[in-house]
Amino acid sequence: MFNPRSLKIALILAIATLLAAGSDKAPEYKGDGPKMEFVRIPAGSFHMGSPPSEKDREDDEGPVHKVHITKSFYMGKYEVTQAQWKTVMGTTLTQQRNKTDSPWHLKGEGPEHPMYYVSWEDATKFCKRLGRKFRLPTEAEWEYACRAGTTTPFHTGEDLPPDYHRHQQMEWTHVPVSLRVGLGPPNAWGLYDMHGNVEEWCHDWYGPYEASEQTDPVGRLSGLFRVTRGGSHNTDARFLRSANRLGALPEERHWLIGFRVVMGKLPSTQPLPEPETPLCMSQVSQDAYDWSKGPNREKPFFQGPIPYVKKPPEGSSVPMYEHNHCPSVTWCPNGDLLAVWFSTEKEVGREMVILGSRWRADGDAWDPPSLFFKAPDRNMTGSSLLHDGEGTIHFLNGMEVAGTWGKLALVMRTSTDNGATWSTPRLINPYHQRRNQVIHGMIRTREGYLIQPCDAVSEGEGGTALHISCDGGQTWEEATNYGWGAFAKAGGVGGWIAGIHASVVQLQDGRLMALGRGDDINGCMAMSLSRDMGQTWTYMASEFPPISGGQRLVLMRLREGPILLVSFTDSSRKRETPQGMVVRDVAGKERRVYGVFAALSFDEGKTWPVKKLITARGAAQELDGGAWTGNFIMDATHAEPLGYLAATQTPDGVIHLLSSALHYRFNLAWLEQLMPAEDEE
Repeated sequence: MFNPRSLKIALILAIATLLAAGSDKAPEYKGDGPKMEFVRIPAGSFHMGSPPSEKDREDDEGPVHKVHITKSFYMGKYEVTQAQWKTVMGTTLTQQRNKTDSPWHLKGEGPEHPMYYVSWEDATKFCKRLGRKFRLPTEAEWEYACRAGTTTPFHTGEDLPPDYHRHQQMEWTHVPVSLRVGLGPPNAWGLYDMHGNVEEWCHDWYGPYEASEQTDPVGRLSGLFRVTRGGSHNTDARFLRSANRLGALPEERHWLIGFRVVMGKLPSTQPLPEPETPLCMSQVSQDAYDWSKGPNREKPFFQGPIPYVKKPPEGSSVPMYEHNHCPSVTWCPNGDLLAVWFSTEKEVGREMVILGSRWRADGDAWDPPSLFFKAPDRNMTGSSLLHDGEGTIHFLNGMEVAGTWGKLALVMRTSTDNGATWSTPRLINPYHQRRNQVIHGMIRTREGYLIQPCDAVSEGEGGTALHISCDGGQTWEEATNYGWGAFAKAGGVGGWIAGIHASVVQLQDGRLMALGRGDDINGCMAMSLSRDMGQTWTYMASEFPPISGGQRLVLMRLREGPILLVSFTDSSRKRETPQGMVVRDVAGKERRVYGVFAALSFDEGKTWPVKKLITARGAAQELDGGAWTGNFIMDATHAEPLGYLAATQTPDGVIHLLSSALHYRFNLAWLEQLMPAEDEE
């Protein structure tokens, strides 16, 4: 039976025969379907990367190193189109999109538009169907072909002319724009759309450059992300520069990545070795820790605060920026603590990286920061760590496509060796959407379920969604995908927790209880309760003051049984005129305190008889709370006024509380100890 697709593939394969015979004429597929044109790229040499003087240069674009491309090859004149994809693979853009992503409607649908919603794995399958001489370009081949002999940021010069623009600015909601291939002029070698349109998959694993001269490089031996190049629509033009490097998980599909095909054998060069292991994953003891060495549980214990966010050593390659925020922390079976947080210039920035640090067992300080997790040129908002108590540490993170934290996928890794090595990251929720902004506070229920709260919106209030795994993290689903709206004020039922940045605990009767930021009820922080594992929630006012920007609470069950809330006496909006909170001291006198406080409930959240300011006794001291907190004065009645909080309790009973920059340690006995009388301080 006649198969037109087989005929078309056979015609394309015939081109490979011409290439093998040494023809210098650029081949062209002219079957019954859409033609696929190729441009001959001559052998030659160039300087790969960008110098420190280049405007908008990023650290991973250096060091500049000379690269020799020893053999000519043929590269697709255009990105692979939707018509070509359908001819070879038999699926449409809509069918691809429905596999893993939300239906973002663009003007980029049509036979002459590039194929996107294509994973690296999809793109390599396409090449294999064409024949053994078809493949993705190496990263070096891509940059060499893009530059076409130029040394400027773009092959057009210092700037990219408007003819090449496809809405080159970041938006919270993508602006529809035509993506038809070949709309702008080609570069000097006849290639179209090398700057923008859609990103293009490359063969290489992403990894740092080396300064040495290289011949036909093929990237790193292994890695977490595959390289993409060229930038896309709906992003700033600086991400379209010839040297700019991006990357994504090989399984990832979204509306910004397509590909183009190369004809020619892959260079036989040996790949570069794997990058150096980060400090937070180095020299990690695998000995079980003796937790009986900890402080006496019957005696009050408090130490700190000390900084856990530090500057890396001089000359370090650690990508640390000025804004360090949004921590998560957990304990390890070897006695270590592991903390992660994001570091960035702007919270909507694509430079955002997840850094990590380790407090080693029986140590007295945190290690300097090191790289923990980073998708190249992707926003990484939100991290969560949890040791499940049985030897597995779970790590979840959000991962954007083009900046902002509005449309994040949900990525997971696990470690069974105290965080020394981690599993290959995988998308547990591949939909780039709201409801995937991870919050510290993953819990394990008595049923063994893992529950991860995630902001359901990108605004300062509006609700928190839950993601649940009933099989130890193998598969995940959303508890529900509808919000809470005005239900809280009406006393009705909604599908999300009231407030963003919410923390969750399971009550003794199996219900879930949550507190969060914003969506206040009657001027108080909202409390949310669920009887069906987060599918529906009811709402009521708590007794606690609301919090706002730059603040995130902790709600957790202690090993001893009580529920612990750590929050703030005043919202950040009242920083200049705080009202504080009244507590009783050991002499029975009422005293007003300000800043971060702890509250304990011994009756499953009905009452909170213990409230305690989290502050060190002694003389007043000025501290740096980092991030949005900045400098503050700590004394007997004033504690840290802002901060994104995260906490874990180690098996020795010590509660480790992190703010945006500081680490506090205390136990239940200290929390239950009344505030000293004024004349005792």
